[in-house]
Amino acid sequence: MSVDDRFPRSMAEFEDVFSSEAACREYLFSVRWPKGWRCPACGAMRGWRNVRELVECRACGRQSSVTAGTIFHGTKRPLRLWFKAIFLMVTQKNGVSAKALQGFLGVSYPTAWTWLQKLRRAMGNRRHEPLGGVVEVDDAYWGGHRKGERGRRKGGGTKDLILVAVEVAANGKAGRLRLARPPDHGAKSLTDAVRKHIAQGSQDRSHPWRAPRTTARC
Repeated sequence: MSVDDRFPRSMAEFEDVFSSEAACREYLFSVRWPKGWRCPACGAMRGWRNVRELVECRACGRQSSVTAGTIFHGTKRPLRLWFKAIFLMVTQKNGVSAKALQGFLGVSYPTAWTWLQKLRRAMGNRRHEPLGGVVEVDDAYWGGHRKGERGRRKGGGTKDLILVAVEVAANGKAGRLRLARPPDHGAKSLTDAVRKHIAQGSQDRSHPWRAPRTTARC
């Protein structure tokens, strides 16, 4: 079962999936290292968890925390409380205020306000990061149709060229999306647009018309 499939769709499911701190840590672990833990120091993939809930590398002894480098690092509050705040933020149709978050979580207003700002910044950073993993790319023209015009360049200067890139999740569903407006249909313009919005090393599923994959990939 993928991480996406395990994400709760209701508060009842949330209470069931994230019923304990251990469940929250396991979920965070699977998100951070979906292909298995890897030592940040030496790259080894064998480690063990000690009594402090740190993963210790069997090769070099380096200890890694599942919360290191995340907004949860150094927190004295339960992960389950953080997860509930995130769940409320992403499932409420009109968002959630610090006052409402205070009531939902039973924390002080300053704490609710601080968490809300941290989560908003984290979500904003994620939205602006380049797409990664498997990405499907295609193009389209935006504008009215003129009688007698055919082919990809129909409409001349009256139509806008739009490049669309979409992340493909493990379950095949669409993830984040990027739109770009290349100045023309040339290989360089299209490749530059792709490189701007797709992270290096991503798998680019481009339309057959695109320039060779070796140049379209980043």
